[in-house]
Amino acid sequence: MYIQANIKKVGSKIYRSLLLVENYREDKKVKHKVIANLTSWSSAMVEGLRCLIKGKSLASVENFALKAGKSFGGLFALMELAKKLFIKNIFGSSSHGKLAMLLVLGRILTQGSRRHLTFWKDGQAIEEVLQVSKFDEDDLYETLDWLEKHQAEMEDKWFRLRFENQKAEFFLYDVTSSYLEGQYNELATYGYNRDGKKGKKQIMIGLLTTKDGAPVAVEVFEGNTSDVTTVPAQIKKMVERFGVTDVTFIGDRGMVKRIPIELLGSQGWHYITAITKPQIESLIRKNVFQLELFENKLAEVVHEGIRYCLRRNSERQKEIQNNRKEKIAKIENCCEKLNGKLQSKPRAKSATAVKELKGKINQLKLEDILKIETSDRTLTIKKDSAAIKKVEELDGCYVIKSDVAPEKMNADQVHDTYKTLSKVEFAFRTMKTGLLEIRPLFHRKANRTRACAFVAMLAYAVSHELQKKTIHLGRPLENVIASLDQIQMQELKINDEWTPILPTELREDQKQILEAIGVVLPKTIRRSPPCVTKKRKTCSYDKKTASSPANP
Repeated sequence: MYIQANIKKVGSKIYRSLLLVENYREDKKVKHKVIANLTSWSSAMVEGLRCLIKGKSLASVENFALKAGKSFGGLFALMELAKKLFIKNIFGSSSHGKLAMLLVLGRILTQGSRRHLTFWKDGQAIEEVLQVSKFDEDDLYETLDWLEKHQAEMEDKWFRLRFENQKAEFFLYDVTSSYLEGQYNELATYGYNRDGKKGKKQIMIGLLTTKDGAPVAVEVFEGNTSDVTTVPAQIKKMVERFGVTDVTFIGDRGMVKRIPIELLGSQGWHYITAITKPQIESLIRKNVFQLELFENKLAEVVHEGIRYCLRRNSERQKEIQNNRKEKIAKIENCCEKLNGKLQSKPRAKSATAVKELKGKINQLKLEDILKIETSDRTLTIKKDSAAIKKVEELDGCYVIKSDVAPEKMNADQVHDTYKTLSKVEFAFRTMKTGLLEIRPLFHRKANRTRACAFVAMLAYAVSHELQKKTIHLGRPLENVIASLDQIQMQELKINDEWTPILPTELREDQKQILEAIGVVLPKTIRRSPPCVTKKRKTCSYDKKTASSPANP
């Protein structure tokens, strides 16, 4: 190991550099490996290191020390992925943009509030990677205001950068609800709560993604907004803002109904969706298709220019039937307990017991197949075998509906394309309760609620790319992120000067991850001038001055 001085002349300019180099032998050939760039080091530190390399006395080296530094690898690797996804481009280089990037990467590396980030930064190489320091909670809330104000412009630019050289034909769309703590969020209302949180207000979140599940845009609606009414806004967004012309819109059975289908048709677009069980029963009664067509093998029926792809999922069929048997057993158990109560308590009324049991049956939606009979203060559950057989006819059956031309997509392709909606569901799970954990929300202001969802979507875009590039390693995404975050700087002190350096050797798992995502750690860590949060540099989104801080 030695220090090598290099001089390079380019035109009239002369460039000098100092490199820490190590020689090694490979296949009987001597090769060189640059360990670190020492150009920015002071002469005293270089001489001190040269003394150490040569094994000489350290008498000339004052206060030599080495201490553990901040986590570097996680921030740096995710930042490089964000650059490749053009997220850095849409944020710009203003102080707002740098803090926005901190919010996105912080959402992946740690889950918590804006206040939590102000403490978490102490153990992270924020200044070295993001050139951000000395920010507080108010600065982060102000950044949320800035993000929401320019979200549409950023999404438009992001779309153009990502799809400039490729045609975006398929879009997945779904809606979910997310409950909130407190009663004073400006968008929160009571509605159908998918989270099962009774008594809590909620918001609705609509997510638009590409066919492979990569997010494109996100929108927040009031909590009582129905799924189908959110679709026109997405169509308008794709036409007026993204400028797409030939699209196949993929949504679930509650999403693409008559009005959205008409809107899609008016744009010359196509759709792939599914129909509900009552709709299936109606089409069977009309003899459009027959029960015999529902087999494990996919069947296709064309009616009035609409294609229907029919199939029965045998695994789902067994699951539904087992679930029905468990519900019936639950009712029988309840009936037995009520009979015991009627026998042990003479003053208990049979009518009251019947009413309670009927309520349980209706709650489990078994009123069509179970009947209650009473005799001598004893309740009996009677199963309607014919009704059970009738109900079981459609167990596991589903029908996919589309107007895509057969020459463009065959039945198998239509079926498989609809199944990709599971990627949007996975995105929601990741954003709400999984890796990113944006739920529950504590914001009051509508604009910050929207900005929080926007940050979560961009964070999901980075984590989605990370998972896609590392899935072949067989490691859970959380483990991949933790391994990267464990790459730490070290602080080297020579002659009263501290210099950050990275380890020269990484663990094998860290090498594999970095190679998979195509990221190379820098040879030298330079501390650029930190961003000043109180005197902000405006960017292209800011017309005159940055928005003033506001209360959370």
